[in-house]
Amino acid sequence: MKVDHFEQQKLLDLAAEDVALTQLAHRRRTLPEVAAVEAAEESERELSADVVRAETEVKDLGREVRRLESDVDTVRQRAAKDQQRLDSGSATPKEMTNLQHELESLGRRQADLEDQQLELMERLETAETALATAQQGLVAAREARERAEQLRDDALADIADGTTRHEAARSEVAALISAPLLTLYDRIRAQTGTTGAAMLQARACQGCRLELYGNQLNAVRNADPHEVVRCENCGRILVRTAESGL
Repeated sequence: MKVDHFEQQKLLDLAAEDVALTQLAHRRRTLPEVAAVEAAEESERELSADVVRAETEVKDLGREVRRLESDVDTVRQRAAKDQQRLDSGSATPKEMTNLQHELESLGRRQADLEDQQLELMERLETAETALATAQQGLVAAREARERAEQLRDDALADIADGTTRHEAARSEVAALISAPLLTLYDRIRAQTGTTGAAMLQARACQGCRLELYGNQLNAVRNADPHEVVRCENCGRILVRTAESGL
């Protein structure tokens, strides 16, 4: 294929746009801001679970404390009733003895319940502190996640803007290249995954970075300036310039 030498040089501009687009696509796939959002979301989920667990423990302990308070109140009422009966003097000696024994038993029961109640109230206080800490952590995690999302969105917007600009620039350059040459370039580009042409600089292909030598170098050196030549190693179109070293 023969194409005007100066038109071939436009492939370098096209390749530059393709390199930029490839870099932008790679940046989008490996964006650290995306990973930061995922990490922030995971942290928020963990802290949210901590809050739920802490809330459940506080509710359970609170319910148990209230149950003990009710039991203590029942014992106190029973003891007050027995004491009132004793103080009235209306009970028989045997009933008085039984009432005194029951009051002693009720006193022990009340003391035991109050000890349990005190222990539960201490556990409840600890659980409430843990809940407050978890809630504060969740608020901070949400704020961190929102900041991470904003940074991610800003980065994605920047990539989208750059992609739009380079796609427009590529279209402008592509319009200046004849259809056969552009078709060949695009086919090679699909094969390499990056570009379809590279500068031949100091006898080296700038696509694969390998230097030409022997018969390949002689073939390129002796080729018509308008002949489309390709790198035997990577297959890219070799664009010859004053820096080619031929």
